[in-house]
Amino acid sequence: MTEVVFAADPTRLLIAAAVGIILLLALIIRFKLHPVISMMIAAIVIGVGAGMPLHLISETVEKGVGQTLKGIALLIGLGSMFGGILEVSGGAQKIAKTLIDKLGQSKAGWALGLTGMVIGTTVFFEAGVVILIPLAFNVARQTKKSTLTYAIPLLAGLAAGYAFVPPSAASVLVANSLGVNLGTMIAVGIPAAILATVLAGVIWGRIISSRIYTPLPSNIEEAPETEDAKLPPFGLVLTIILIPLVLILISTVSAYMPVPAGVQEVLAFLGEPFLALTIATLVAMYFLGARMGYTRDQLKKILDKSLRPVGMILLVIASGGVICWMLQDSGLGNIIGPVLEKSGMPLILVAFLIAFLVRASVGSAIVAMTMASGIMATMPAVAGCSPLYLAAMCCAICGGATALSHVNDAGFWLVCSYLEVDEKTTLKSWTVMETIIGVTGLVFGLILSLFA
Repeated sequence: MTEVVFAADPTRLLIAAAVGIILLLALIIRFKLHPVISMMIAAIVIGVGAGMPLHLISETVEKGVGQTLKGIALLIGLGSMFGGILEVSGGAQKIAKTLIDKLGQSKAGWALGLTGMVIGTTVFFEAGVVILIPLAFNVARQTKKSTLTYAIPLLAGLAAGYAFVPPSAASVLVANSLGVNLGTMIAVGIPAAILATVLAGVIWGRIISSRIYTPLPSNIEEAPETEDAKLPPFGLVLTIILIPLVLILISTVSAYMPVPAGVQEVLAFLGEPFLALTIATLVAMYFLGARMGYTRDQLKKILDKSLRPVGMILLVIASGGVICWMLQDSGLGNIIGPVLEKSGMPLILVAFLIAFLVRASVGSAIVAMTMASGIMATMPAVAGCSPLYLAAMCCAICGGATALSHVNDAGFWLVCSYLEVDEKTTLKSWTVMETIIGVTGLVFGLILSLFA
């Protein structure tokens, strides 16, 4: 059973929780109030409505912020700096251009999907779109095919990498909430991301592009190509990107290897996510920064710029965490947990549905992930689950929080504007793509849970 700070009356708590969630949706959707403020109001309403003493509400707010950000704030910041250097140096473009050249235009969708997946693990989705979408347009210009042929695989790869594979902010957030080792999450998340990219990107991209022809955006017609000579070597970029993933994986695997205790301790330390990302960022600063002619002042500006979106993301996550802790401290997990368990639905399906409903209502994937993982963490049955089962649950939550992106999601309008297509076309292409990724995460999680 989860720790209950205040034993609220079950009926009163359920009513307060329902009112708080409905109020949250109304404030965001109807009144267009900022999610951070909306979630703080909703959390206070839940606490007061449940009858929680005012001083406990204050304490829960402080605890919610601290506990939610513990373990992820630094990782998101380091990951953002790492991605910023990768973006400015042209490393992401080099990966895509090399794969397209090697595989040929006929396999350009595969190349862009794979590139998107790799880059999506280190760069925020929006930044990945800005960096890589010109490459998709360039291939479309050469082949005279619909831009959806290449844009959908790229977007699917970015979304899948961001959703399932650490050190992305999304996967780190969910894994941390459920106490899943990041090495385990990487091992589980990579095949989930690959499967989602193939199904939602390559296959769905071919299907939808055969039905809908979308021309090149007007402002891309004469877009110049980046000179290959100005880009860093492919092998160097790929090696640097793999540094944090390999270090974290080695740390996890070393616990099961017959190595001396001292060696195991060192490997475990090097694989600590914060240290692995710090090492990767330092290596990137030298090889993709200083060695390419960037001064110390220029590198500092690059890092400073990369951190600008981090504050907003952390505030949204923290605010969502406050709601989750308010519900937990009032004992909601111990009320709805047994009910859901008696329903006969697998916990993984429950996790998916919570994330899916929040995502469909609010639009924010981060909010959906924060709330779903926080609610699931309060359930008594979850405490006894194996690490592999919890990792499978992470995939389901990330999938649910990715599915059904529509008009209330900023990503929907980003894609709509970049591709210069109407809302109907975006719904038929992008929204379906996101939903395929989400369902893939659920199915993958359910299958994986059979072996947990």
